[in-house]
Amino acid sequence: MYLFFLYLMAGFYIFAGIMHFIKPRMYIKIIPPYLPYPKVLNAITGFIEIIFGLGLLFESTRSLSAYGIIILLLAVFPANIYMYQKGSRGIPKWILLVRLPLQFALMAWAFVYT
Repeated sequence: MYLFFLYLMAGFYIFAGIMHFIKPRMYIKIIPPYLPYPKVLNAITGFIEIIFGLGLLFESTRSLSAYGIIILLLAVFPANIYMYQKGSRGIPKWILLVRLPLQFALMAWAFVYT
């Protein structure tokens, strides 16, 4: 099960990172307005997610990538708060609220691989 969940996590971050480039507007619109250069931040975040997702697949980079994912989840947390405050078209507000503590569950999941 350890490897199954590892590959699942890696696939999740690789997919999410690629989506930053396929559907950038979806991500750019949740970047708080006080952060500069939202297009650049979106691209950087997508690239980092892909790199850390790939890094999970190799034992030599797994721990570093898992710590990187934890830091990344902390860094993007303001976007999740902003998305909850602003609301998102088509997503019920309660789901956006549940998503906030889910970030910490994702951090705990990443910590398993440190």
